[in-house]
Amino acid sequence: MKKVFLSLVLFLFCSLSLCAQKVAYIDSRYILDNIPAYHSAQEQLNKASRSYQEELEKVHKEIEKMQSDLKTESILMTADMVKRRKDMILTKQKSYETLQKKYFGKDGSIFKKRKSLIKPIQDDIFNALQRIAEEGSFAIIMDKALKGNIIFSDPKYDLSDVVLERLGYKN
Repeated sequence: MKKVFLSLVLFLFCSLSLCAQKVAYIDSRYILDNIPAYHSAQEQLNKASRSYQEELEKVHKEIEKMQSDLKTESILMTADMVKRRKDMILTKQKSYETLQKKYFGKDGSIFKKRKSLIKPIQDDIFNALQRIAEEGSFAIIMDKALKGNIIFSDPKYDLSDVVLERLGYKN
């Protein structure tokens, strides 16, 4: 009997502590849209990406021209000359792939640039959220922008403007 009573008390205590947890949400897209530094960083990334893409397109056109020229001229060439041209095309294709990885690969220039420009903004947001969570005793803060399982959200629990105020972007 004593064990049953103790289990019941423990169950009630755990249930009450779960009810006391506070939950809130943010909209990270809204927050980022209201941070000018984020827009500037995105524009820099887009500009670099366009520049790299143009360079890659130029190399790709050179490869296509080399292949087209080989196709039309191969009739007049010896087997050795055709092989050398094919090797040149293959070398150019490998340099294209290397350049593509250099710019857009997982450790490429765009990745590094994004990390240097966007990560500090994300860190500031996370730190502000962490302080807000500690001060407001929030157990969970979800992100509405990530299309999670938030079916309904009451605007009074939206901390997005609080985060922006903490970061100095709203009065």
